[in-house]
Amino acid sequence: MFDGLRLRHWRAEADAEGIVTLTLDRSDASINAMAHAVLEELDQALDRLLIEPPKGLIVRSGKTAGFIAGADIHEFAQYAQTGAVRAVIGYGQRVYQKLASLPCPSVAAIHGHCMGGGTELALACTYRVASSDPKTRIGLPEVMLGIHPGWGGSARLPRLIGALQALPLMLTGKTVAADKARALGLVDRVAEPSALLDAARHMLRQHPARAFDVRLRAWASNTWIARQILAPIMRRQTAAKVRKAHYPAPFALIEVWRRGGGNLQRRLRLEADSVVRLAATPTAHNLVRVYFLQERLKALAGDAAHGIAHVHVIGAGVMGGDIAAWCAYRGFSVSLQDREMKIIEPALARAKTLFAKRLKTPERVAAAQARLHADPDGTQVAAADLVLEAIYENLEAKRALYAAAQPNLRANALLASNTSSIPLNELARGLGAPERFIGLHFFNPVAQMPLVEVVRHARLAADTEQRALAFCRAIDKLPLPVKGTPGFLVNRILMPYLLEAIRALGEGIPGALLDRAARGFGMPMGPIELADTVGLDVAASVGQELAPFLGLELPQGVSRLLDAGKRGKKDGQGFYRWQDGKPVKPDVPKDYRAPDDLELRLIAPLLNEAVACLAEGVVDDADLLDAGVIFGTGFAPFRGGPITYIRSIGADTLHAQLQALATTHGPRFAPRPGWDHPALRAIA
Repeated sequence: MFDGLRLRHWRAEADAEGIVTLTLDRSDASINAMAHAVLEELDQALDRLLIEPPKGLIVRSGKTAGFIAGADIHEFAQYAQTGAVRAVIGYGQRVYQKLASLPCPSVAAIHGHCMGGGTELALACTYRVASSDPKTRIGLPEVMLGIHPGWGGSARLPRLIGALQALPLMLTGKTVAADKARALGLVDRVAEPSALLDAARHMLRQHPARAFDVRLRAWASNTWIARQILAPIMRRQTAAKVRKAHYPAPFALIEVWRRGGGNLQRRLRLEADSVVRLAATPTAHNLVRVYFLQERLKALAGDAAHGIAHVHVIGAGVMGGDIAAWCAYRGFSVSLQDREMKIIEPALARAKTLFAKRLKTPERVAAAQARLHADPDGTQVAAADLVLEAIYENLEAKRALYAAAQPNLRANALLASNTSSIPLNELARGLGAPERFIGLHFFNPVAQMPLVEVVRHARLAADTEQRALAFCRAIDKLPLPVKGTPGFLVNRILMPYLLEAIRALGEGIPGALLDRAARGFGMPMGPIELADTVGLDVAASVGQELAPFLGLELPQGVSRLLDAGKRGKKDGQGFYRWQDGKPVKPDVPKDYRAPDDLELRLIAPLLNEAVACLAEGVVDDADLLDAGVIFGTGFAPFRGGPITYIRSIGADTLHAQLQALATTHGPRFAPRPGWDHPALRAIA
């Protein structure tokens, strides 16, 4: 059947029943991504199957890591730059439609990650079976790149599982596990990994019909009247989360679905036209760049081995306890130390909640709990490969802890601090083995924030840094090497922004208005709400460390609240009152008019300090600075990071705006050294 067809990335095998298995094993990469060459070979293989139809077709992956990660993003970025997006979208749609039109049933056998173009390929098959492995995740995350599915995803998924189930997946980019996919009707069967191919063959033999309720749901939610009624509702729900001007892709997707009818070719044409338009937007360009920044952070560890099996965390507060829980969740043996068992118990309770939410099954939850041990006496320090200190921000207290722990450390164990602001050179002073001491600064909440600052100091050994980078990747965090100066990168850049917001609040500008202005710029959370969320005690501690270094004054409002025992969200009262985990924000008076320069006044200090950090070499280059601020603070991803934003507006323009703010509001806005840095004028 495939005689004379030379394929580099696909293997084709026919069994005695006449079932053909097409196995994708991309020859030039460790994971399967749908590059143009891969798509061309699939096209050729499908042409053969059209000539000699088999009894059935199975599409599977030859990689142990997963099915198909999606389209090749590097190629997509090139297509966007050269204006070739329409051609590649059209070609992909034609190839997948060829698969969907085969005169024989087909089944996608999904194991591991199945994203974007991989999910769209599976949707073009007659059936889908998925492995029950926890690593199996299925989704259409194209909105994360500023576009939406373009190879038939938006045309097929709503008709398969119903619009009310399909659109939220595509609008958010969320992925689902195999069991959830089965419940939605996205996959037809879930099987153990070892039985996946047998399950696929069974589907081809039995030709099972889809459940009636799923078919009814799919039909009813895609009628013309349903689309006209539901589309405005979905637009309003989406607008409550993101602005169309910032993230146009979700709104475009809703419109594509609303206008699509029963004709598949019309739906595909609308989909292609929309993706072509979106790919040309600054949002898409910046979000694709953010994807590459993330990949760069992931690659920083290289092939280094971390050599860590047992993690010992000292300090069972919110940060220390949650770091310990996360490490146990990611498979490490963890011991957690604090002065008394009653301090450790709340951390263990939070860990149990995390495990239940993330791991689902009782067996996996129990296994994670078994990996996390309370150790109030610190006996496990001697058994640990990594001892991580996460106590309160006090230089002398941390030094005393190190002095007590170091004699018990194993010969090759790492000692790390989760300090958020204290310079590492000061913490390392007096250590017997400073070359194995490093900063690992996590962000709150640990389970949600992807970044960890890997903090350097003068006597740090290169292999210690590499081990720390590798450990961060092993716990599924993005590591960012930073200079060990006060505040490092993220807090140093964030603190002027927070302090200016608190100062403006003290001047009488409503907190809700300040938060609204920041969200209008694109920040995920306003600064007043953020301060409450982080904790006013934490913000004050970091501010006291950084304010003298940055030449800033601490606003008085924070200390008054702390004196009254109001630390923010964790106490239910801070700048706002908190109810059920959400801030209750006082209404802004209807006749109140915000200052014209409010947004600039909030964002300019952040940009100013970012320039100073770049000039001082706090990170190795401008791209890493953008990555750190995006993944460490949530800085508007669609803007590409502070340095990219400065380039887009113009460094000279922003420099002049800072000078104007300094004249109006005071010398704290004076441009910091570094505005002549070449990277500010480079082409992103």
